[in-house]
Amino acid sequence: QVQLVESGGGLVQAGDSLRLSCAASIRTFSVYAMGWFRQAPGKERKFVGCITWSGGNTYYTNSVKGRFTISRDNANNTMYLQMNSLKPEDTAVYYCAAVNRGSSGPLVVPRTYDYWGQGTQLTVSS
Repeated sequence: QVQLVESGGGLVQAGDSLRLSCAASIRTFSVYAMGWFRQAPGKERKFVGCITWSGGNTYYTNSVKGRFTISRDNANNTMYLQMNSLKPEDTAVYYCAAVNRGSSGPLVVPRTYDYWGQGTQLTVSS
C-alpha cells in the first residue's frame, strides 16, 4: 500500500522561507513522478509543481516560478518543496501526489495522480 506523508507546514511571515517534505512508502519510489498541489479554503485544488521520476525535469505554475523549487531524493523516498519569498497568497493546504511514470496523463492535473498525502497547512501572514 502506498502512503504519502507531508510535513513541514506552519505559520510564517511574508518573505520567509520554508521547506515541505513528502515521505513516500513506495517500494519503487524512483519510478513515480511526483507533484505538489495546494488548496485554499473554498477553492479547488491547484497545481504547484511537479518533478519527473528521475528528477531530471521540474515544472511549476507561473505564480511560484523563481520562488519554489522541487527536488527529490530517490534513495530516501522523499520529495521536497523549497519555498522562498513566501506571500500571503501562498496560504493553503499543500498536498503531494504520486503517479507511476507509465501514466500518460498531464502532470498538472490532479486526476492524473494515483496517490495523495493528507496535506500540510501553510499559513503566510502579511
